[in-house]
Amino acid sequence: MSLVVFGSINVDVVTYGDRVPGPGETLHGESYAISLGGKGANQAVSLARLGVETHLAGRLGADAFGAMARERLTYFGVDLTHVRTDEGHPTGIAVIQVERGGENRITVIGAANMAINGDDVDRLGPLLGRTQGLLLQMEIPLAPALEAARRVRSQGGFVLLDPAPAPKTELPPEVWGAVDGVTPNETETEALVGIRPTDAESAAQAARALTDRGVSMAVVKMGAKGVVWRDRDGTEGYQPAFPVEAIDTVAAGDCFSGGLARSLAAGRSLAEAVRFASACGALATTRRGASDAAPSRAEVEHFLGRDG
Repeated sequence: MSLVVFGSINVDVVTYGDRVPGPGETLHGESYAISLGGKGANQAVSLARLGVETHLAGRLGADAFGAMARERLTYFGVDLTHVRTDEGHPTGIAVIQVERGGENRITVIGAANMAINGDDVDRLGPLLGRTQGLLLQMEIPLAPALEAARRVRSQGGFVLLDPAPAPKTELPPEVWGAVDGVTPNETETEALVGIRPTDAESAAQAARALTDRGVSMAVVKMGAKGVVWRDRDGTEGYQPAFPVEAIDTVAAGDCFSGGLARSLAAGRSLAEAVRFASACGALATTRRGASDAAPSRAEVEHFLGRDG
């Protein structure tokens, strides 16, 4: 099994405290951490931890943060052949404030991630023609991401888009025809189709609106309220959230994406894939950090009560 992630690589500066400060307010926090992050890197680590041959494409700056990111990605077993060192831009960062209970607020500075262009797609070469699937997010420029998607789908691979951060306007029409599935959370769903999913019924309405735009799979994530999905045949389903004690939700969506892609590449149904992905996301919330929170395949299978 081989999958490609084309996306952002950041270094995260994370603070932990009872709550985040309001405008003009200064608070004492409890602790902080500096770690690997970025939605592309998080998804790649999630896949590698699940036993997938994982290729990451993107850019890092020629700086200390870039060196740190390379070291951590290599440690997790991610192939970095297609990660380019950008001499003209620094490594991307994210400043993350985590409240007690796990909720977070994130400011991302894309830097080298936003310099990605068609050259990066060309550097991927034949890899896009032989991969089973491609994972995309919204933290790199859209045009090269869509070109990579077209090349993968032309060779029979699937493409999943995590539309995060939430787009400020509706996505261009060409996006819907370039990807197979989308996996928005509540905020992203509302930005995409104008429906805020607050329960299974409203999430199902949103999933129908998403598939009406042309994708064959819509997976609407509602955190502790569960996940609603709809497939290419019009079949819909609901996956309740797994009960866990969440302490940090930073990378839960990225671990969900990794679990979903791995299961689909293994030939699982969308219902089975969503269940596995939900377990990946739930376990990630029980640990601090972004990439460091990704669970292993054995941990997920144990959590689901299955043997390896």
